[in-house]
Amino acid sequence: MTLISLAEYAEKHGRHPGTVRQMAIRGGFETARKIGRNWVIEDNEPYPDNRIKTGDYIGWRKGKSE
Repeated sequence: MTLISLAEYAEKHGRHPGTVRQMAIRGGFETARKIGRNWVIEDNEPYPDNRIKTGDYIGWRKGKSE
């Protein structure tokens, strides 16, 4: 278990540090925690990707009547 800063984590995963910090504040990571004023996270935690990739949302504005 190696702890790194959120800035290092963001650089490692190609994300903006502000985006990673907001995700940590909202509880998007399991291992992120705040020590003093700094956020740290385990270096092996994967970046969560919660996008819908199945295509289930296609046509959602048209309703279910079709």
